[in-house]
Amino acid sequence: MIQSLINEGRLYADDRANAVFLLLGKGNTVVGAEIRGTNHKPWHALAPGSRKDRGFFYIAHGNSRKLVICESAIDAISYYALDPNCRALSTAGAHPNPPWLSNLINKGFKLFCGFDSDETGDTLAERMITLYPSIKRLRPTHHDWNDMLKESLLKSNLNNRCNLPPTLLDNQ
Repeated sequence: MIQSLINEGRLYADDRANAVFLLLGKGNTVVGAEIRGTNHKPWHALAPGSRKDRGFFYIAHGNSRKLVICESAIDAISYYALDPNCRALSTAGAHPNPPWLSNLINKGFKLFCGFDSDETGDTLAERMITLYPSIKRLRPTHHDWNDMLKESLLKSNLNNRCNLPPTLLDNQ
């Protein structure tokens, strides 16, 4: 999955080894980038001149009509890893009304707001759903989709190492 994003040129490492996730607009033109630090001190930013109002980072499975809106590229990739029969995109921050959203609704996608499970994510998801009632809330049970993926991988690895039944893992 990550290798395909790299091969497509939508994810790469900059000269400081930061992860760069391209925001794409009409005609798949680059309109900016989300940048994530990869060293011991986590950080994230938008590349100078980025226009997140004109596009977004996404990862998609074929012609899936299910589209999950996440707060970051990392969360979009994480959601996709958990549910690969979808399209997941990033708003590059929690934004309830990005200019391109109505276009996606008009194209007939089944939209879900997958913002973080925190006060900001909940508040802005509620605003988005108020503006666009066809959008449903998809709230992670952990802080965000990346935390959900890490927990899923931890349980999977523990189960693979110990042959524990899934019900025992759920109680940990």
